[in-house]
Amino acid sequence: MLLGMKMAEAASASSRFLSWFPGLGLVRTYRREWLAGDLVAGVSVAAAALPIGIAYARVAGFPPVVGIYSCILPLVAYALFGSSRQLIVNPDAAACAIVAATLAPLAAGDAARYMDLSIALTLLTGLLCIVGGVAGFGVIANFLSRPILTGYLNGIALSIIAGQLGTLLGFKVASKGFGRTLVEVARRLGETHLPTLAVGLALFFLLLAFKRFAPRVPAPLVAVALGIGAVYALGLERLGVAVVGPVPAGFPAPRIPEVQAGDLWPLIFGACGIVLVSFCSMMTTARGFAAKNDYTIDANQDMIALGAADLASGLSRGFAVSAAASRTAVADSAGGKSQITGLVAAATMAAVLIFLTAPLANLPTAALAAILISAVLGLFDFASMREYYRVSRPEFRHALVAMLGVMTVGVLPGILVAVALALLRLLRLASRPHDAVLGLLEEKDGVYTMGEGGRTIPGLIVYRFDSSLLFFNADCFKDRALALCDDAGTPPKWFLFDAESVPVLDVTGAAVLESLRAELAGRGVVLAVARAKGLFRKMLERTGIAEKIGPAYFFPAVHVGVRAFFDAQGEPRA
Repeated sequence: MLLGMKMAEAASASSRFLSWFPGLGLVRTYRREWLAGDLVAGVSVAAAALPIGIAYARVAGFPPVVGIYSCILPLVAYALFGSSRQLIVNPDAAACAIVAATLAPLAAGDAARYMDLSIALTLLTGLLCIVGGVAGFGVIANFLSRPILTGYLNGIALSIIAGQLGTLLGFKVASKGFGRTLVEVARRLGETHLPTLAVGLALFFLLLAFKRFAPRVPAPLVAVALGIGAVYALGLERLGVAVVGPVPAGFPAPRIPEVQAGDLWPLIFGACGIVLVSFCSMMTTARGFAAKNDYTIDANQDMIALGAADLASGLSRGFAVSAAASRTAVADSAGGKSQITGLVAAATMAAVLIFLTAPLANLPTAALAAILISAVLGLFDFASMREYYRVSRPEFRHALVAMLGVMTVGVLPGILVAVALALLRLLRLASRPHDAVLGLLEEKDGVYTMGEGGRTIPGLIVYRFDSSLLFFNADCFKDRALALCDDAGTPPKWFLFDAESVPVLDVTGAAVLESLRAELAGRGVVLAVARAKGLFRKMLERTGIAEKIGPAYFFPAVHVGVRAFFDAQGEPRA
């Protein structure tokens, strides 16, 4: 007996431990036949992730090697903590754009300070994610609606494209926002460096061709190899084509960042923005691939996993990361079945970082611009915008405003625009909820089946309000109730309120409900309530409204209230 209890306790402890490290559970469930697919998928992910990581480092304002740092250890952390089998956590457009927007004003051109601020921002982001996941805040994955998130990411995609045009044309353009950057590029078109433009365009169209005709080929890696080869073979550097320059080999030592007190709030604001946008985007990707491969994910656990990935990135001098949809698609299409894919990809990129950084010095910066533009073109979701326009014009407008917000006021203020749109949408929907007048569908043995579209009963209005009755929708409730009384063909004698869908009543809602009761009483109409329960019923009792309505006019079900109405009128029942 004692031995059995100890074994049960050990099994419970093991289960709790594995719940924190889902990746370790693979030891029990991993299938030998998955290994070949995971190995191939891992190498394929590394082939795509390495050049894209280097390119995104430019967006975030870092030397190329920092992009490599940001690709490796976050994959290991997510493989241990994450619940998705295919998800690849790496640099992504949204996180990079927010990092640059947060750090550039604070660093004021000081590269060392920029790096310290980045480490602090990344660690803060990781800590916020872990605290949020432990506290059960994974529900924020549902906070930004898909149209708003689509619009925000579309705005980031267009802003990144505008920012890379100067590099593609062979001159440097400071980031000034989408519109001003385009104006600056147009003004300086005469400075275009033709060899640089030729390299960039050739590789860009090559990337598009691979994406369309050979999607399984690691096109970014091919573009990098061809770009380096062209520099060697054609002497492009002598012609003025800019290259990346020396890339240090090996992993850096962890660094404790030096941050001033005045930097703290901007960093916290930036970290909150990264958490919100990156996690919402991450869950969209993770849920999509989980559904495709027939398993479920844990949003809270994945929030913790994202935090662990950011901590790993910060400790290795990388920047904030998120789900990388394009590299996750590579992992899935190449046959990846488990988190082993991420570990193989991390090991492959670590080997490159240690042994093969020398050739990267001759990588043309125009090649990175081509890779970035090609990557974010895939981020821009025109098909969804067209679908929103077709099925829901209000949500299309939300997506459009979020996109224009990023393009006009910037990435960080764009977060506020997206959050404000989400809150306004919630308030708008909640302030004018669905309601219905219920009519008689069937009567049998004194039991009345009521529903929408049924036959109305002269003298009786049965009304259902499908929301809590709160300060922002209480007046709407009263206006609709009185309008029904005014428009009734037969003057009503009873107004039967079906409260089944009203879980909560606040002080304002109670005051409005009492006002409605008094006004109906002045018209000679009885207010009755069916299916009052929970907090709604308690608030009626606390405010004294239940006593004013009277216990005789509270009913456990709508059909009981309808029967009472007929009994009170002394009329035949239907």
